[in-house]
Amino acid sequence: MNKKANTIFFILGATVFNILITVLFFLLLLIVYAKFLLPVMPEATQTWSFPLIFIAAIAIAFIVYRYAVRFLMNKIDMEKYFDPLFVRKQRRD
Repeated sequence: MNKKANTIFFILGATVFNILITVLFFLLLLIVYAKFLLPVMPEATQTWSFPLIFIAAIAIAFIVYRYAVRFLMNKIDMEKYFDPLFVRKQRRD
């Protein structure tokens, strides 16, 4: 495969990975909330918990995704296998 195909597959794979870890952390936080916090919290605060769990899952997934990509960048030479997404064009004088 060429560099452009590698880049496209990497972006698609990274997107799927990011969505999966977001869903995983959302379900994990929801289970922890339902098991431990739901019985002790008042009903008025329970309505705000679902959006907060969702935002927390996105934030945690972003952090995990960033470390995973950084680990992958340290393991392989990105310039050797992937085409750059943005190329700076030279100015004409």
